[in-house]
Amino acid sequence: MKSLGVKIGVLIVLFFCIAYATSAMDRGRPYYEKKGYVLWGIKTEEKVIALTFDDGPHSTYTPQILDLLAEYHAKATFFVIGERAESFPDLILQIGKDGHEIANHTYSHPLKITPDKLKEELKKTNEIIHDITGTYPLFYRPVGGSYNDRIINTAIENGYKVIMWSWHQDTEDWKTPGVNKIVKKVLSGASPGDIVLFHDAGGDRSQTVKALEEILPELQKQGYKFVTISELIEINSMSVKH
Repeated sequence: MKSLGVKIGVLIVLFFCIAYATSAMDRGRPYYEKKGYVLWGIKTEEKVIALTFDDGPHSTYTPQILDLLAEYHAKATFFVIGERAESFPDLILQIGKDGHEIANHTYSHPLKITPDKLKEELKKTNEIIHDITGTYPLFYRPVGGSYNDRIINTAIENGYKVIMWSWHQDTEDWKTPGVNKIVKKVLSGASPGDIVLFHDAGGDRSQTVKALEEILPELQKQGYKFVTISELIEINSMSVKH
């Protein structure tokens, strides 16, 4: 009888371990896209592309990027860090004033995070952005693009859509690979509905700025329109309806 009890106990432990592992796994892009929880890009014939910038704002590079975007009538989405938004509220206001979108990239940019800590970080950044702009962000991007089912569910439960980037459009500019490599990465792979990942803070982003000086006019010449994530989603919803 005692042996049976032990076996049952082991089975219960195994059940909960499997359940925990399942809840923490990455179910994969098809699952999340079908559910509408996560966006990597959209399928469209319309020549639109979404430029996104992580880790800012930065007192030097963000203004330079904003100037370039204005020059080419380009809109973008900035995934800001809460503690940096606190330090540079005027830049957050300028981003919004210029017609760009502001999104949540956590408060302190932790490389590893629990669901409870994520909820806390999202809420803190949420309130900071609202205090500055009067609006709440709609989107969240995981730090380093690292996610699992619990992270996705935490974001969704707190009212966010999770935004990643097109796999072929990770510029890896944080590695400072050189202006030419950044330019080539974006231009060689550009296709309608892409989400491109850049960084406007977190280190020396002068290469990013110089690369944008080449990328923006070239894509514009190719007929691309630069849109925010919200605009990209709207285009996608319209194409689905049709």
